[in-house]
Amino acid sequence: MQNNGWIDSFEQYAQNMITEGQVPGVCMGLAKDGQIFYSNGFGFRDVERQLGVTVDTVFGIGSITKSFTCVAVMQLQEAGKLSVHDPVVQYLPEFRLKNLDVGQITIHHFMTNTSGIPPLPTFFASVMRSLEENEAEDHPLLQNQTDDTVPIDTYEDLMRVIASLDVELLGPPGTEFSYSNDCFALLGAIIERVSGKSYEAYVKEHIIDPIGMEHTSFFLEELNGYENITKLYIMRDRGDHKEVVSSPNWWDAPASRAAGFIKSTVRDMLRYTDMFCKGGLTARGNRILTPESVQQMITPYFPTDMVPGQFYGYGLVITSDYFGKKLVEHSGGIKGVTAQMCFFPETGLAGVALSNLEMSPVLAVMLGALNSLENRPPKSSHLVSKIDFLAEEAMKPFVGDYHSSEFGTLPIRLENGQLVLSFLGENYVMRPFAEDIFVVRAFGTDFSARFIRLGNHEIVRMAFAGRQFTIQDKKTSGGNEK
Repeated sequence: MQNNGWIDSFEQYAQNMITEGQVPGVCMGLAKDGQIFYSNGFGFRDVERQLGVTVDTVFGIGSITKSFTCVAVMQLQEAGKLSVHDPVVQYLPEFRLKNLDVGQITIHHFMTNTSGIPPLPTFFASVMRSLEENEAEDHPLLQNQTDDTVPIDTYEDLMRVIASLDVELLGPPGTEFSYSNDCFALLGAIIERVSGKSYEAYVKEHIIDPIGMEHTSFFLEELNGYENITKLYIMRDRGDHKEVVSSPNWWDAPASRAAGFIKSTVRDMLRYTDMFCKGGLTARGNRILTPESVQQMITPYFPTDMVPGQFYGYGLVITSDYFGKKLVEHSGGIKGVTAQMCFFPETGLAGVALSNLEMSPVLAVMLGALNSLENRPPKSSHLVSKIDFLAEEAMKPFVGDYHSSEFGTLPIRLENGQLVLSFLGENYVMRPFAEDIFVVRAFGTDFSARFIRLGNHEIVRMAFAGRQFTIQDKKTSGGNEK
């Protein structure tokens, strides 16, 4: 790791991505066998006061929290208090779906996002208490809000709401992948009931503290006056331009903390990734997991539909062949947060990138560093497409409006001989990749969109961003109709 020739080309690439994305602050760190050999803070944790970013700046980590939740479940399995193959209802008898039998859904299905439960419209109610503190929130995920929404404050509230929804399973448990914050939220409830402690207290006592993660918590007030904490920023659409503004309050969702609400630093997160690389042992010799449990967490159980060749383990994403090596990672994103963590279990190389703006290009920054380290151009992709071209006629069947109750409607249109996907206010060109699979380049990185057919004929759903969207309205022509 002595050769630092890669740093200049990487930092130029990273700075370009960060400037283009209008990201106020990013911190990036790389470690080998637990030793940080590169770190850099780009920009500011507080733009107004020009306070910089360091490896000890506290950021949100969003859904990387899901891996902590799975570590907790594996610890409880090791202690003989549960098995990942137990039915969820064994621990949560109130867990129900209207007119559907949930008895076959196991903890394993929750941990791998394969319960068959589609995206649910619970997000707004889950963060409602945070929104009451800041009436001027404007966020794409809040589009499902209605005046009669009742806040979801507890696991019991969440289960009551889920039981009231008209839900159809995407398929029998274990047969379809669809990313589910709700299922991960309920893993928190299982951990609480089995351990006899609150989910947050359990994670602090059994994971955060033994690893020595000094500036990591669900609650900023627990950091006891520590000041190196980022402000949060959001992107506002001003019509003719986009403007980044600070947005003071951190969102919290008491019933969904197990899905995405830890705050941490690059230094602490590299201690966490090192635990996985060392087979469950921390640098200070504490055993968090057995090597067998770590192995179960990084087993590729089911394709994610986020990137071709990518699989979900337990709260972790696995690419078996990333330029010849096994890459384990997870990302996180919520208001004022984009986070990326990755590690190579075989070589002990790990990276963490954290930022203070949602949907910022930190994954591109991370992959740029990994590429530069191995003397590849920063933009290199490990994906090789099987199809480079599709005639306009062959693209027409994919056109339509695709819907999920979490993200609303994603229109796909044919414009100037290209398929164009609209997602969270932006348009993206869809490049043909393989049969029924397209690749979208967003935030400097490739994501896949896979179309699902009924008995190999008619398209019924699209898998994108890890979620499944149902086709609602088929369009046959292009144009710019909205």
